[in-house]
Amino acid sequence: MKARFLLLSTIIPCYAFSQEVNRDSVKTTILSELVVTASRHQESLLQAPASVEKMNQQFIRQSPQPSFFDAITNLKGVQVITPSLGFKVINARGFAHTTNVRFVQMVDGIDNQAPHIGAPIGNSLGPNDLDILSVELIPGSASAMYGMNAINGVANFSTKDPFLYQGIAISQKTGVNNINSPDSKSTVFSETNLRIAKAFNDKWAFKVNGSFVKGTDWVANNRTDLNPSANSSTGLTGESNPGADVVNQYGDESSNRRTLTLGGKQYVVSRTGYAEKEVADYGLQNMKGDATIAFRPNSKVEMFYTYRAAYQNNIYQRTNRFRFEDYLTQQHAFSLKSNTIQFKAYVTQENTGQSYNIRSMAENVDRSFKPDNVWFSDFSKQFNSDVTGGMSVPDAMAHARAMTDNGRIQPGSQAMTDKIEELRDINNWDVGAALRVKAALIHSEFQHDITDLLFKKSNSFQLMYGVDYRDYNIVPDGNYFVNPEEEGKNINYWKAGGFVQATKLMWDGKFKANAVMRLEKNQYFDPKLNARLAMVYTPAPTHTIRLSAQSGYRFPSIFEAFSNINSGGRKRIGGLRVMSDGVFENSYTQSSITQFQRAVQSDVNTKGMTLNNAIVQEQGLLAENPYTYLEPERVRSLEAGYRAVMLDNRLTIDVDAYYNIYDNLIAQIDANVPKTEKPDSIPFYLQQNSKQNLYRLWTNSKTISHNYGATAGVNYALTRKLTVGGNFTYAKLGHKDQSDGLEDGFNTPPWIYNLSVSGSSLYKFFGFGINYREQAEFLWQSALATGTVSRYRTLDLQVTADLLKGSLIAKLGATNVLNQYYYSFIGGPAIGGLYYLNLTYALHGK
Repeated sequence: MKARFLLLSTIIPCYAFSQEVNRDSVKTTILSELVVTASRHQESLLQAPASVEKMNQQFIRQSPQPSFFDAITNLKGVQVITPSLGFKVINARGFAHTTNVRFVQMVDGIDNQAPHIGAPIGNSLGPNDLDILSVELIPGSASAMYGMNAINGVANFSTKDPFLYQGIAISQKTGVNNINSPDSKSTVFSETNLRIAKAFNDKWAFKVNGSFVKGTDWVANNRTDLNPSANSSTGLTGESNPGADVVNQYGDESSNRRTLTLGGKQYVVSRTGYAEKEVADYGLQNMKGDATIAFRPNSKVEMFYTYRAAYQNNIYQRTNRFRFEDYLTQQHAFSLKSNTIQFKAYVTQENTGQSYNIRSMAENVDRSFKPDNVWFSDFSKQFNSDVTGGMSVPDAMAHARAMTDNGRIQPGSQAMTDKIEELRDINNWDVGAALRVKAALIHSEFQHDITDLLFKKSNSFQLMYGVDYRDYNIVPDGNYFVNPEEEGKNINYWKAGGFVQATKLMWDGKFKANAVMRLEKNQYFDPKLNARLAMVYTPAPTHTIRLSAQSGYRFPSIFEAFSNINSGGRKRIGGLRVMSDGVFENSYTQSSITQFQRAVQSDVNTKGMTLNNAIVQEQGLLAENPYTYLEPERVRSLEAGYRAVMLDNRLTIDVDAYYNIYDNLIAQIDANVPKTEKPDSIPFYLQQNSKQNLYRLWTNSKTISHNYGATAGVNYALTRKLTVGGNFTYAKLGHKDQSDGLEDGFNTPPWIYNLSVSGSSLYKFFGFGINYREQAEFLWQSALATGTVSRYRTLDLQVTADLLKGSLIAKLGATNVLNQYYYSFIGGPAIGGLYYLNLTYALHGK
């Protein structure tokens, strides 16, 4: 009977009940567990030298979220944003972004990022719910241990060893979302998971996993105007603003606007554009799978080969929003592990398939109807004619737009479908929308514990070192990437690094000191040193106090370094000198140009000045671009924490606080180069967008940002079967030594809290879990949109039933059960309730 419980608790990790469920609280179990992520070797979570959040089988099982990946939102110190139903982004401790290149996500210690993006696409290449064993998450810098972009945190998803966890299981999740959505009818969600694992003998084993997801995404249709004051000097505001820039309307952005002189006054006018839902396919369909062959030549050595693949159709967001279509990622990984040595080598490949840029699609559908010059000319003629005929200015604006748009391709029509199919295959965002990228990441690493070699199996001292090498290989497509040095050849972008770590136990094991030094070299930058010094004091067996100081660097990702895109009339260029040589020195900031243009407009409209005189008077507002080529960004961090288990193992407490200093944050700036070299003509050229070359440049902020925060988590076992708990996360951007207004914002709520109640086998074969989450409002700043994300709260719950004596597990649950739609960031979708039933059946097992 015990073996049967063990089997079911492993092949059905989220829903099976075993005797461990009836022990103490979830957090008590966690604190007694071992972790590996904090120091790359096995150690007690209680004595880990850094803050570590862990989700074990029991935590996942009792979570009301539909998947283990969704359950991460319940951890303290974690912020999760949702660009789409199939793509969620994990972040910690500030400076969040929809492409979080500051946070590393691994599966069994192997990075699962998409190479050209430099960050994972949610859990698209990760394990399914049947194969997940545990999740370890380090909020805060882990660059000393993991290098590259681990300055905001690391998450490691551990999967099940096929030698230890054998059997066959299948699960079917069926749900519904978009209920009462103003932009969609209710839609069905389906997810099927499979796991097969078998050990043939003590030496050979295998496992195979598969997932198929199909549904309809959340809709992004935020109608807020990002340019409300464009025509305030003429009284045209609100619905009457002809220069509106609506959040999820594309084709009305700055590059699609012009300042027109009409009737002796200046008006900012935008092209009409299309709503995202009119040009984007919201169908979600993801297929992924993995296969592992495991070999143990003896009891001390094990080797694994794993192949993973994911084929996905969903919405993705970076600077713009994209429709991923037939997007393929693959990974081949080999690992070897002994008592003292670990070796990993893997290659990850991606092919963006038939994906497209939603904004470029909208812009170029509009332009295929009428080029910009023709459209604005027709608009001006119609407006002047209407005003001359006695029509009011607001009515003339609306009528001119309607007449100028007459014959425009209509959403939902066959003409729109045909045009989208045409443009999605044109790999030039000036006239098309295709995203055509082929890229690969090649990585190898070696780690060696040399304690026994040097110190005769010391129990109080440990010494280990590691080296690694990574190379990105990008196929230039002529639109997104070009090779600036050798035309037609692939782009290579490599880095190499190594670390040394020493750990010393003193005072009968009550004091532990941990020191790590890592040196990394990127081909375009000088070597950088990352360091961590941590101390853990254990005054009593179940109480620990920790203190650490560390620094971390992040080299620019591949698209920050090498991108070369024309997007909506504005060219985005990588920040390496080899990509943007000469642009920084000859450009003017877009912010100063906008201020200059508005001042000129106001002078003409309210003071009766001529356009030329207004330009001459206001030219002092123009500012040359003060920024320059990319450098690595850096964080310095100080952290303290306390962990404890009390009251006969019924109460657990975990508290930490930190202070970070970020400098050289990698960000983007809009800057334009006038199409003239004559100094006297520059202000006149900068008054019209058509006489400028528009750029978005990757550079470094001049601001030194100080941020601090704290987290606290408490769990209490009321009975052997009932646990209550809660956690609180606080994050604050303390101050800036210089506020230069670059686009990368702190993008983090000042506080988030979770309250939970869960019970295992509380009544006969029923269990349950309830989680209440609330998040404060905060300012979101990005290249796509800037605005305030409103405070929101969600209630999630689940009821689980152990049917057929453990062979069939049913989980009925809902997230955001009250279906109160909210935004997790500006520019993203409105997120409502997801209601689901998951059935997991154990077919057989050893």
